[in-house]
Amino acid sequence: MTQVKGKRAGKARQTRRKILEAAQELFLERGYGATTLQDIADRAGYAVQTIYFAFGNKRTVLKELGDYTIAGDDEPVPTMERAWFRAAVEAETAGELLRHTVRGARSTLERVAPLAEVMRTAATIEPEISDLWNHQGVDPRLTVYATAARALVAKPDARVGLSAEQAADVLFALLSPELYLLLVRDRSWSPERWEEWAQELLRAQLLADPASR
Repeated sequence: MTQVKGKRAGKARQTRRKILEAAQELFLERGYGATTLQDIADRAGYAVQTIYFAFGNKRTVLKELGDYTIAGDDEPVPTMERAWFRAAVEAETAGELLRHTVRGARSTLERVAPLAEVMRTAATIEPEISDLWNHQGVDPRLTVYATAARALVAKPDARVGLSAEQAADVLFALLSPELYLLLVRDRSWSPERWEEWAQELLRAQLLADPASR
């Protein structure tokens, strides 16, 4: 019985994954508003009733696609419990924290930045979408970077007088999907060049002057 349940659960996860992958392709190709659940069902190779049963509506498909894309998998592990983020906040120096944070941000942005535009456009069509990720009106990216910032300002090589709020704002702005797309997609930077640039700029903004250490 346990083996049967395990097979069913595995099949259900595979079905959801195929539906989300089909939805991502269509949202990026056509946009959220022009994509129907029937379109997604046809692309995934399932009956539309399967999508209704698994997700309920198109907003939920977008929400779960966002979560799946941010994480890079369908494991129920929040960003702040991921290995790269734990390595960042547990680093001995602010420099090491930034190295892990920017590397983790690049990995995430490579997946999610194109979809972020779809989400913003979708929110203009259905305002309720903007509330799907925000917790009490706070962008979850800001929550992640605020946690990293609190860890950063406690490191011995952090800029003197830097507050956690200031550090969080700098991380939130410079590691944004908008800026990543501007440089990587619109200006044809490689992700590697973006990572190097972000590292240099954040170190200049958030670390103490080497001469003062």
